[in-house]
Amino acid sequence: MATTQAPETRPQTAFAPGAHLADPAALGLGAFALTTFVLSVFNAGWMHALPVAFGLALAYGGLAQLLAGMWEFAKGNTFGATAFSSYGAFWISYWYLTGHTNLTALRALDLTGGIAWYLVAWGIFTTYMAVAATRTNSAVLVVFVLLAVTFFILAVANWASGTVFWLRLGGYLGIATALAAWYASFATVTNWTFKRTVLPVGPRA
Repeated sequence: MATTQAPETRPQTAFAPGAHLADPAALGLGAFALTTFVLSVFNAGWMHALPVAFGLALAYGGLAQLLAGMWEFAKGNTFGATAFSSYGAFWISYWYLTGHTNLTALRALDLTGGIAWYLVAWGIFTTYMAVAATRTNSAVLVVFVLLAVTFFILAVANWASGTVFWLRLGGYLGIATALAAWYASFATVTNWTFKRTVLPVGPRA
C-alpha cells in the first residue's frame, strides 16, 4: 500500500538563489570603474570637459550598475546588491544634480558646503561597506577603502573651494579607485571565462 510523506518530512533539495544567473559583479565593478575614472580625470585636471561624464553617470555608472544590483538581489548577495544599487543611485543623483538642477540661486558657500556634506554622507556609507568588504576579497576591499578616502578628500576640496590641491588629490585617489575596480572587474570576468584563477583577487579576512 503506497504512503505519502508529510510535507515536513520530505527530503529538501538544496537550491542556490539565482544560480541560473551570471555573476553581475563584473558589470557592476566595470560600470563603477569607468565612470569614476572619467570624472576623476577631470578632478585631477587632466581634462576640462566635465559634461563628458554626464552621459556615463546616467547610462553606465547609473543604470547599468543599478541593474547589476538588482541581479545581485536575485542571486541572494546582500553585499553586492546593496553596493551596486547604491552606487548606481549615486551616479544617477550626480547626473541629475550636476546637469539638471539650477544651482545658480545658491550662494557659493552654500553650494560648496552642501556638496561637501553630500560627499561626507557617501563617505560614511562607503566606510561601513568597507567593513563588510573585509569578508569578500582583497581586491574589492581595496576598492572600498580607496573610495571612502576619495569621498572625504573631495568633501574637504569643496569646503576649501579656493584651494585646488584637495580637488587634485581627490582626482588622483579617484583614478586609483577606478583602476582597483577595473582590476576586480577584469579578474571576475576573466576567471569566469577561463574557468580557473587567472587573476587573483586575494583571500577574505
